[in-house]
Amino acid sequence: MYKALIIDDEKSSRLLITKLGRWNDYGIEQPFTATNGADGISMIRDLHPNIVFVDMQMPIMDGNEFLKVASVSFPSIKYIVVSGHDEFTYMKTALQTKAIDYLLKPISGIELNEVIAQAVSELDSDTGQCHDVKQPETYKTEEIPEIIKDYLDNNYTTEINLNDISEKYFFTKEYLSKLFKKCYDIGIYEYVLSLRMNRAKELLMRDDMQIQQISDLLGYSNSNYFSKAFKNYFLISPSDFREKGM
Repeated sequence: MYKALIIDDEKSSRLLITKLGRWNDYGIEQPFTATNGADGISMIRDLHPNIVFVDMQMPIMDGNEFLKVASVSFPSIKYIVVSGHDEFTYMKTALQTKAIDYLLKPISGIELNEVIAQAVSELDSDTGQCHDVKQPETYKTEEIPEIIKDYLDNNYTTEINLNDISEKYFFTKEYLSKLFKKCYDIGIYEYVLSLRMNRAKELLMRDDMQIQQISDLLGYSNSNYFSKAFKNYFLISPSDFREKGM
């Protein structure tokens, strides 16, 4: 299997790349991490990674200096820049050291895995190996809000976990929330609440269902929590709503 190294002083960036990368699918071990270029050089000597992700602004040895040293000492490695800055100097260094891509933060799972696939393809060509990678279903950014809405419409009675949705569509949960709110002018969890509450109103108009049953049907852990949510949303308790036939 190939090895990967992530060099970034931001813990959140290291965790995000580690989480979003489909490492096993591409025949890559779970990546190693370093917090600056100097440690990165040492780890390259010890671990012999095939792919290295590097940030540009880091303490001790930044990405600029790292790439100039590493690209000469370890020319067979595939370098990928992941930076929060699009400064010309950084991009020039990336080009001069033959980094295969320059990704701007925040990155999506789709673009990350596309560049991983490119790196693996180049490594396979260099080494004569071949990795049969199953490509995931991909979605255009503008399609995502409607896809998520459809998912919520059909699953709002179950526990909605943004982490699961994030992993399914290869976008960060923050980015997914931003896309959804921009499109529908409401947050994901607020939308789920609206679905549950409006369905609750419909069910409360029926005489054959107890409030506990409605609570269970809508995915609440107990009827007290459901009643509190309903009252906060409509400013009236479920029992009073039913009694008044509103």
